[in-house]
Amino acid sequence: MVDGSSVIDVFIEAINTREAGARTALLRRSLTADVVFWGPLGRRVGRQAVEDFITEVVQGHPAGPCRFSRTTGVDAPEEWARFGWRFEGGDGVPLLTGMDVVHLTPRGAIDQIVVFAGTLN
Repeated sequence: MVDGSSVIDVFIEAINTREAGARTALLRRSLTADVVFWGPLGRRVGRQAVEDFITEVVQGHPAGPCRFSRTTGVDAPEEWARFGWRFEGGDGVPLLTGMDVVHLTPRGAIDQIVVFAGTLN
């Protein structure tokens, strides 16, 4: 079984990496080329689409430089995993929290990401 925590932490490192080449390398280690990303702004397909989202929405946020962090352990029954997260501005103030659910391939990469942003009422 794949260690979901490791690949998720590589993905989070990619989100927080400001240097484009290093971010691309980390995304190659953590995501499949055809990853499906269900985010707050809709569905995107492909590693490049996820990288564009990170560059535009996360790295380009007006409260930047922003930081994304995992706030819970990784719950990974079989090939599915979930974890809580926090997105905070450069001053450390939380901007958004939520939970992601990811699907892990047998080789240890993420091929699906579903983002649940905000609290559930």
